[in-house]
Amino acid sequence: MVIRRCSEATYFRYGFHLDARDIYLGSCGRLARAPVRVRLSDRESQAVKERTDSQVCSNYSPAKAPLIAWDTITWKLGCTMTGSAPPLQGIRVVELAGLAPGPFAGLMLSDYGASVVRIDRPHPNAHSQSKPVPPPTFDALTRHKRSISLDLKNPASKAVLLSLLSKADVLIDPYRPGILEKLGLCPTTVLLKHNPRLIIARMTGFRRDGKYKGMAGHDINYIAVSGALSLLGREGQKPYAPGNILGDFAGGGAVCFQGILLALLARQTTGRGQVVNANMVDGSAYLATFPRLARQTPMWDGPRGSNVLDGGCPYYDTYETKDKGRYFAVGALEPQFYSALLDRLGLREEEVFPLGSSMDRQDKENWPYMRAVFARKFRERTRSEWEAIFDGTDACATPVLTMDELEEAGYDQRPVVGLSDTPGLDIRPDDGGWSGGGIHPGSGGEETLKDWLGWQAGRDYEVHNGGLVKVKVVARTKL
Repeated sequence: MVIRRCSEATYFRYGFHLDARDIYLGSCGRLARAPVRVRLSDRESQAVKERTDSQVCSNYSPAKAPLIAWDTITWKLGCTMTGSAPPLQGIRVVELAGLAPGPFAGLMLSDYGASVVRIDRPHPNAHSQSKPVPPPTFDALTRHKRSISLDLKNPASKAVLLSLLSKADVLIDPYRPGILEKLGLCPTTVLLKHNPRLIIARMTGFRRDGKYKGMAGHDINYIAVSGALSLLGREGQKPYAPGNILGDFAGGGAVCFQGILLALLARQTTGRGQVVNANMVDGSAYLATFPRLARQTPMWDGPRGSNVLDGGCPYYDTYETKDKGRYFAVGALEPQFYSALLDRLGLREEEVFPLGSSMDRQDKENWPYMRAVFARKFRERTRSEWEAIFDGTDACATPVLTMDELEEAGYDQRPVVGLSDTPGLDIRPDDGGWSGGGIHPGSGGEETLKDWLGWQAGRDYEVHNGGLVKVKVVARTKL
């Protein structure tokens, strides 16, 4: 199918715009010579025919124009093409470089169109023009971001930061309590007076007013004192470290992102910015609201690892298949799903219970026997064989796929939610989807200083090795 003409109305609905020479594919940001061939499903093709005044023809030869695969266009799974901007376009964010939670909050903002500039610390070689440029930062959460390298202990560098903050909507502070204050950048007495509309998102591990506020820590420590870690692990065994997803990212960066959005929404009414205090103890504790309250019910009233949803239940667990090291996940809680599970496993209900038992799957006395039956059954076939059996059913049984398998299969990573009219930006496989990430200090900084402040390199400031910005005297008068 070739779209040769497209009206302005079509552009705003589907993201197509055509002048005499080019066709622009909306939010994808790709420009190509017309005519452009796109691969449409029958449903999508019919939608274009019915809802646009395009002149469509099918007698297309790939030799006449470049081919753009439809897979690269964000229509699939309900994310329709649109000419609308991402929802956070126009929002300016200054992210002080830190570890996982702060950069993740900045990443979520940038994925939805915010302009995020990261303030990196200067490299030891930054003042030397003869030594090589430093490598990209270790942080991989830099998709769609720019960087400026500033020494915030230097008054001139601090003045650059304040200039940026005068134009910014959001500041992400990942530092331990008191660091901004020591730098002379107290949120209430300095920053909000400097820019009353600024939203200052402060991300800490422990509570700022709690017992551990002055201590160092990492994800495992924060979820330990929040109670969340106590829920994770097998019965009779120690709590296990679940990877730094629950504290750093779910209870940290994602919660901070939510707080920023709430503050932006409130600013529309009040006209004022505010301080957003987020911490990973409260964040992970909030995420554990359901299991905390479920302890009062039979679903979760037992010790760790002995309950329905924490690995104690045999029909809510993982099982190794015939090909060692591969697993299947089972979550057949409801009766109809449990029946479908038994049917696909080829088991009669009486085979699952020990002789003389109550034949009640909710009776925990039966769980060890049931688990052994399921384990033996899953070891009879390979994971791919079980996939063929369970695919398309309501048995709530799925393969446990590894990251390597997903990458090899070309699984496409997407922003956390799909918005029908104002979608987020694409996540390319080589730009934080499966690889990439990391940013050279100073990368894109010159564009930011020009876009935000109208500054030009050489006239208003100098850039040293590693992206370190040094303001000239003439520019300081503007601060």
